[in-house]
Amino acid sequence: MMLKIWGRMSSINVKKVVWTAQELALDFQRTEAGGLFGVVKTPDYMALNPNSMVPVIEDGDYVLWESNVIVRYLCARHSPGELYPTDLHERFDAERWMDWQQTTLNPTSRPGFWQLIRTPPEQRDPALLAESNAAVEALMATLDAHLAQRHFMVGDRFTVADIPLACEVHRWFSLPQARQSRPHIERWYAGICARQASKGVLDLTLS
Repeated sequence: MMLKIWGRMSSINVKKVVWTAQELALDFQRTEAGGLFGVVKTPDYMALNPNSMVPVIEDGDYVLWESNVIVRYLCARHSPGELYPTDLHERFDAERWMDWQQTTLNPTSRPGFWQLIRTPPEQRDPALLAESNAAVEALMATLDAHLAQRHFMVGDRFTVADIPLACEVHRWFSLPQARQSRPHIERWYAGICARQASKGVLDLTLS
């Protein structure tokens, strides 16, 4: 049975889901949606996701939206005990960092991303950009300190938690600006990028 993924690859949230499907070696079909592709306001799409956002998956007759939830679901279904930890302490350590990416790091980094990538230079707000970047640097210091103590987000093996965090770091590292050196993030991220399943996701240009 082929997994159906809706969403454009310029979306950080779609990247997470596509990478997860590749990591799990799933047979999937992706349909462009969102942004310039439209689709998300159509009645058929809104029947899948009433929020009119990407991504959405169709796994047979099961429909799911919210990117980190999709990543969890796919890993729990296809890789229990490996990508999705069964040990409760490991699992909720992973869950914690996934939530941190979605509720803390991403909202903080989004204004800087929009200023540098999706706002014409003459319309950018330098104060907003500086504020966002300073706040992200503080969060990256937290992430770097965490990775100083372990190879991956949860101990010594790649898990569900590494996917959303690496997508966020990819976006941060790809912004055309100076940033502080974070040796532990850089070591972790280099190893992540070497994973075959990340190809076509973490090597994309921001848009």
